[in-house]
Amino acid sequence: MARAAQAGLGAGIRGGLVVGPVAVAVDPPLVFIQGEHPEPGAGSETAGREVLALCDALPDAAQLLVLLSGGASALMVAPAEGIRLEDKRAAAQTLMRAGADIYALNTVRKHASAVKGGWLAARSRAACRTLAISDVIGDDLSVIGSGPTVADPSTFRDALDILDRFGGAAAYPRAIVERFENGVRGLCPETPKPHDPRLARSVATVVGGRHDAMRGAAEAARARGYRTVVVEEALRGEAREAGLAHLERCVQEAAIAAGPVCVVASGEPTVTVTGEGRGGRNQEFVLAAVERLAGFQGPMAMASVGTDGVDGPTPAAGAIVDSTTAARARSAGLSPGASLAANDSFAFFSALGDLISTGPTGTNVGDLQIFLSIS
Repeated sequence: MARAAQAGLGAGIRGGLVVGPVAVAVDPPLVFIQGEHPEPGAGSETAGREVLALCDALPDAAQLLVLLSGGASALMVAPAEGIRLEDKRAAAQTLMRAGADIYALNTVRKHASAVKGGWLAARSRAACRTLAISDVIGDDLSVIGSGPTVADPSTFRDALDILDRFGGAAAYPRAIVERFENGVRGLCPETPKPHDPRLARSVATVVGGRHDAMRGAAEAARARGYRTVVVEEALRGEAREAGLAHLERCVQEAAIAAGPVCVVASGEPTVTVTGEGRGGRNQEFVLAAVERLAGFQGPMAMASVGTDGVDGPTPAAGAIVDSTTAARARSAGLSPGASLAANDSFAFFSALGDLISTGPTGTNVGDLQIFLSIS
């Protein structure tokens, strides 16, 4: 995104920051800062502070261009006053282990931040233009990257209610809870809301998302001779339940007509972690389907991948299962059910050689699911 901006704007760019999870070369006057993802780290905090400093230095006549992609919530952080980076990390970990979706997670992030929830644009005297690539179901600009340049409709009360819903206040760092409680009492400033005059010169547009990924996958499948079905509604909910339900739908689609069939879907299921294993929502999505897939006639396969090349706290993007996975697992002494109960999908697929590893892709439009049938 930064290279495209430089190619189009050339000498019009006076300076800027590029933040990403993997070090890349950028041309002056841009400066690269390496942040961390999926959990923020010291680099992420450095990036957040530097971005705020850049905004503070902009004159009224300048224009601020923000190129935003999924993952920005972790890559660029600036904890609000009284909150440490460790507090934000702990809160996010608790929410994700409890199965919170991105809307709930980012509501909490915004109210613990000095850069998200519209604060970035509110601090800038310059006009702000945001172009966003969405990894959020529904493409809500206030949720993509936790909405650093747009109005935030959520409140401190919403954030406090989310803590109560996902484990209770006692499960979260005291600094986070106190800030939210103070915010409810009016002792901390709320995030900028719609019609806030500080955001009057800020405009944001979604320029890409999950539907683009699905179109690309569908075109590739058609080019290979598959009858292709695109599932427009987003896959969501608990990953293990969504995986089974999706498999049943795909098998029904495959039964409609003879010949190769490809079903393309996308979304962002969640995982409620109760075990001590290691994995991600994409790996758990397909692990849940292993036994059921073995019961159907004809060769079939289903894969689920994170389009950013990352699936949870693992080096894999996702995994693939097929009609032989259950039998191969038994031969290797592996139990899909036991692995699922332990949230240990990474070890299961690693042992079978069925992980999908792409490395970081440089963008994020959510998760992509592909089903193939050759019958």
